[in-house]
Amino acid sequence: MNNEMNQVMEKANVLIEALPYIQKFNRKIVVVKYGGSAMADEELQRNVIKDVTLLKLVGFKPIIVHGGGKEISRWVSKVGKEAQFVNGLRVTDEETMEIAEMVLNKVNKRLVTMVRELGVKAVGISGKDGNLLNVDKKLVDGKDIGFVGDIKKVDPTLLFDLLEKDYLPIVAPLGVGDDYETYNVNADDAACAIATAVHAEKLAFLTDIEGLYKDINDKSTFISRLTASEADMLIHSGFIGGGMLPKLNNCTNAIKNGVNRVHILDGRIRHSLLLEIFTNHGIGTAIIPDHEMHE
Repeated sequence: MNNEMNQVMEKANVLIEALPYIQKFNRKIVVVKYGGSAMADEELQRNVIKDVTLLKLVGFKPIIVHGGGKEISRWVSKVGKEAQFVNGLRVTDEETMEIAEMVLNKVNKRLVTMVRELGVKAVGISGKDGNLLNVDKKLVDGKDIGFVGDIKKVDPTLLFDLLEKDYLPIVAPLGVGDDYETYNVNADDAACAIATAVHAEKLAFLTDIEGLYKDINDKSTFISRLTASEADMLIHSGFIGGGMLPKLNNCTNAIKNGVNRVHILDGRIRHSLLLEIFTNHGIGTAIIPDHEMHE
């Protein structure tokens, strides 16, 4: 009986610890960027969707921006093409663009269904809807890599309308150019631009690593919290490499443009989003504005 009682008390303590966070972020917008290995299997997907749905049910206003890179590559190889990347961006010819749009829409509706199964209203859209993401063609070092979009303007009207009507918006990273062509948009870029446009309180990246390290080869250098200026210093230190560099750049830009807090989390850990948002210590890396350093 004692053991049972302890477990019940533990649950009560967890809820009490979460209470100030629930109060603080009630009716606040939280953008969750979801992709990479966190999307690798259905159980992981269901856990992430449960977390975001819980945020919605306790009064947050979440928006999911998802990727689909691994699945796009799988379908590209199915039609006998080889996936090509320049500086981490997918070279997107007309056929690849067609595949990318098909796959992203498929992923989008699967996530909508998962949310619906949990009894929450969700709407799946892409950046093409309501002119949400207006883009220019992105050139890499002056090189044309096809239908890859650079976000020029975000019109968040549709997102605000959906949130107002109590829907959970799920956004696929596709944009429209002035030429009315469809462009593939980097999901991290889309999440940052959307978070900035809707004045999100939080932007959470569910990634393939635990968070940030000063030195990725030394686990003791884990950084649980840093300011935007410290993040800038880290970017220029040369320690941060690979796919984390553009991600960190995106994070600091989001903070400088009014997003209150950015979280980098390991999406492969069950309920990492809830642990980061609702506990005193969190488990990932939080990037905060400079003025909050001494708070």
